[in-house]
Amino acid sequence: MAVVRRIAPFAIYAVLFAGLVAQPGPARFAVVNLAVQLVVFGVGACLPAHRTGFMSYVDVAWPWGLVALGAQVLVFGDAGSPAIMATAVIYLLMGLRMGAWSLRFMVLARLPVELPRYRYQRRRWERDGFRGERLSLQVEILVQCGANATVLAIPALLAAERSGPFDALSVTAAALWALAWVAESAADRQKARFTRRSRREGVHRTCDAGMWRYSRHPNYFAQWMQWNCLILLSLPVLTARWGEEPLVPDLLTAFGLAWVSWTMYHTLVYYTGAVPAEHFSLRKRPDYDLYRRTTNRFFPGPRRPAPAAAGTPAALGPRRDGESLPDRR
Repeated sequence: MAVVRRIAPFAIYAVLFAGLVAQPGPARFAVVNLAVQLVVFGVGACLPAHRTGFMSYVDVAWPWGLVALGAQVLVFGDAGSPAIMATAVIYLLMGLRMGAWSLRFMVLARLPVELPRYRYQRRRWERDGFRGERLSLQVEILVQCGANATVLAIPALLAAERSGPFDALSVTAAALWALAWVAESAADRQKARFTRRSRREGVHRTCDAGMWRYSRHPNYFAQWMQWNCLILLSLPVLTARWGEEPLVPDLLTAFGLAWVSWTMYHTLVYYTGAVPAEHFSLRKRPDYDLYRRTTNRFFPGPRRPAPAAAGTPAALGPRRDGESLPDRR
């Protein structure tokens, strides 16, 4: 089963890519983007990971792959179209936001240690029986490369075909994306201010201020919503051409568009997001277990009452949500 889970993403990518190149509109964009992503990930992640043993370099390649997608939207689409320009700007801003940070932190400052979320990946490899770490590094990097080349590129490929007006749905999607972008930025700033204050006071406290009072990962939730807005922005293209293209490629494109939301949710919660982060937070911050039990993990909502006799093992009970993996001993 572990081997099946490892190769399953590549099988899905291959099917999606075949569906994209079977359509006259997106075919050239899809082929060029595949080549671009292979270069970006090869130079930005595969080679550094092979040299250093750090998977963290994928955090350089992935966002710059989004920047490349945004630039290609302008190349393959009509740059004068408001809808095409909006899609390109969204990809560019999402990529530049993380890309600038990762470039400064991991390249200019020289990455000192593996990031925690990728240390956690090694626990998964051990659990699944994968012993060749260098091979696992390259496979995991190529999983993210494949996402940029297929599923996460679908909104861009659809946008490049767009010729109609900037309709009400597109305006709504763009406005909601801007709100989600602001929310992610605000959540990151709130966390940074709280962390600086805690360090000055010499304590390890869990941030529960502002948006962090209603979700343990409001920045991840806001990032997920940005991708959902990209889906909305590309829906008019899919609906307008439905029936004009062969049914199977259209169905594959529709499936891929829906899979964008699932892919980013799974990534931000389980793969490199909430679950790996909380595995280490539970060990570093004495108050995190209580925070986990009173605050939603991903979707914002009202806080739950603190359990009786909070802080005792009996009151806190066993961990839930799959936040840590069992050791295979």
